[in-house]
Amino acid sequence: MSPAAPRTSNEAIVAAARLLLESGGTEAVTMQAVALQVGVRAPSLYKRFADRATLMTALADDIAADLAEAVAPAPDVRDPREAVRAMAARYRTFARRAPQSYQLLFATAGVAPSPGPNSLASADVLHLAGALAGPDDALEAARTLVAFAHGFVSMELAGAFRLGGDVDAAFDYGLETLIRGLHTHAS
Repeated sequence: MSPAAPRTSNEAIVAAARLLLESGGTEAVTMQAVALQVGVRAPSLYKRFADRATLMTALADDIAADLAEAVAPAPDVRDPREAVRAMAARYRTFARRAPQSYQLLFATAGVAPSPGPNSLASADVLHLAGALAGPDDALEAARTLVAFAHGFVSMELAGAFRLGGDVDAAFDYGLETLIRGLHTHAS
């Protein structure tokens, strides 16, 4: 291993950290493990990231940006109900595809993304919620939609749905109930 490979970039380091995160959780993301992944010595990482906390923030920022991109509404969908359905489905798909990344974003303690990446998704959700429930209730509607999606997905990832039945149908049912209620409230 070289002491400081010039080909190692912040993006490569964050990508390596993300692979480690998904394969072993936050405990697996150590400076030493990341350095091994990118082919440098651990002290070389400190030239790009002051410490593990800085690296973890960059990782959370990367994940938040990916989530924002994943849930961004399709520009050709005009019906806010359909746009919310699509956004919720993409949100759930993101969490199921990258559960450790998803859980890192919503951990109650520890790492949080910078405000920038998080505000990307928030703006889209607020816009759709306003189109669905009306501008006066946009924030409350957005919080309700996010709380439902996050709560459902978190329980799903934790294996908390143990009573049988079709979990996909339950997600659709809950989402449709919210959409109808919010849309009716705006009418």
